[in-house]
Amino acid sequence: MIIYRNILATASALALAACAAGPDYVAPVHPQTAAGSFVATSPAVTPEPVKGDWWRLYNDPVLDQLVADALAANTDVRVAVARIARARAGLRGANADRLPQANVGAGANYARSPEGQRAPGAPREDWQIDAGLDVSYEVDLFGRVSRNVEASRGDVAAAEADADAVRVIVAAETARAYADAASAAERLAVAERIVKLLDQSIDLTERRRNVGLATRLDTARIGALRNQRQAEVPAFAAQRDAALFRLAMLTGRTPAGLPDTARARTETLRLNQPIPVGDGAALLARRPDVRAAERRLAANTARIGVATADLYPRITLGGSVGSTGNDIGEIFTGGPLRWLLGGLLNWAVNPEPARARVQAAEADTQAALATFDGVVLGALQETETALSAYAHALERRGALQAAWNEAQAAVNIARARQREGDIDSLALLDAERTFADAEAALAAADAQIADTQVDLFKALGGGWQTT
Repeated sequence: MIIYRNILATASALALAACAAGPDYVAPVHPQTAAGSFVATSPAVTPEPVKGDWWRLYNDPVLDQLVADALAANTDVRVAVARIARARAGLRGANADRLPQANVGAGANYARSPEGQRAPGAPREDWQIDAGLDVSYEVDLFGRVSRNVEASRGDVAAAEADADAVRVIVAAETARAYADAASAAERLAVAERIVKLLDQSIDLTERRRNVGLATRLDTARIGALRNQRQAEVPAFAAQRDAALFRLAMLTGRTPAGLPDTARARTETLRLNQPIPVGDGAALLARRPDVRAAERRLAANTARIGVATADLYPRITLGGSVGSTGNDIGEIFTGGPLRWLLGGLLNWAVNPEPARARVQAAEADTQAALATFDGVVLGALQETETALSAYAHALERRGALQAAWNEAQAAVNIARARQREGDIDSLALLDAERTFADAEAALAAADAQIADTQVDLFKALGGGWQTT
C-alpha cells in the first residue's frame, strides 16, 4: 500500500503540469440561413414544435401499438443498441487507462540445485514458491489517455445518435407499411366497386340489346372495360399482402404472427389537422444523423491529440513487491521480501511514424467535418423536398376530387339518358371509363398523400424521443 500511495502521489504531481496535446474541439456552426422557417411552406403545415410521437396524430390505436412493438422488437434497433453497448465498453477500457494497473503473479517450481549453489544444510531438491504484486501507472503528461477517453465518449454519443436515427426510420417505415396496407385495401375496394358498376352497365346494355336498342359490339366494349378493371383487383391484393408482410418484419414478427388488428383497416390514413414542423434550427438540433455526425467529428478531433501525444515521451511509474520461499508459509510470514520503485521513459527515436499518424488523424477530421456539413445540407434538402411534395400532393388531390365530382355527374347523366334512349352505348362507355379513371386516380392520390406524410415525418427526425 505504501508503494501504491507513493506512485499516486508522484503521478498526481506530474499530472498537475500535464497538458493535452492536439487541438481542443470546437463545435461547427450551422449556416445562418438554416435557422429560420422552411422555404416550402403551405397551409397544411404549422411552425409549431414537432411532436415526438407524431404517429399519434392519426388517432389510430392500432398504429400506436404497432410502432411501439417495432421500437421494442425490430432487429435493426436491436443491432443499434448492441453497438451502443460495444461503444460503452470501449469507453470503460479508455477510462481504465487512467488508473494504475496492477498484476498479481505466483508460481511454484520443484527443482534440483547444483551442488556448488546449495546453501549449507539446505536440501538439494526442494519446492520454490514465488509471489508478487506489480503496479504501473502511465503519467498522462501530454494527454494521450485523456484524449483517448474524449474520443471514446464521442464514439458512445455517436452510437446513441445512430440508434436514435434507426428508431426514426423504423417508426416511419412501420407507419408507411401500415398506411400502404390500408391504402391498398381501399384501392382494392374501389376497383371492386368499379367492376360492380360496370357489371350493372353490362346488364343494362344486354337488356337493351335484347329489345334491339344495342348491339353485340356495345356489350363487348363495356365487357372489355370491365375485365380491364377486374385485372387490377389481384394487383391491389398483392400490394396489400406485401405491405402486411413488411409490417410483420418491422415489428419483429413472422407474417403469420401479425395480429388481425393490423389487417382490419381498409381506409387510407388521413390527417385532419396541419402537421407541426418547427423550423430549421429545431430540425438540426433534433435530427439524430446530425448529432451523430457532430459527435464523430468531436471524436476524430480528439484522436489528433492521441496521435500527437506519441511525438512526446511516455512516462510510466511502477513498483513491485514480492517474496520467495520454499513453502506457502514462508511467503505469508515475510520470507525473503523484495521490492522496488522506478520509472520508465519511452520516446521514439524516429518521429516520422507518429507524424504520419497525426496527419492521418487530421485528414480523418477534415473528412468528418465535410461529412457533418453534408449531413446538415442533406437534412435541410430532405425536409424541404418532403414539405414541397406534401403540399403539391394535396393540391393534386384537390384537382382530382373536382374531376371525380364531374365524372360522377357525367356518368349519372349518361346512364339516365341511355335509359331514355337519347344516347348510344358508346357515349355511356366513355362516361363509364372516365368515371373509373377518376375513381382510381383519387384513391391513388390518397395513397400518395399518406406516403408523402410519412416522408415528411421521417425527414423531421422525430420518433426517437419516446424511447
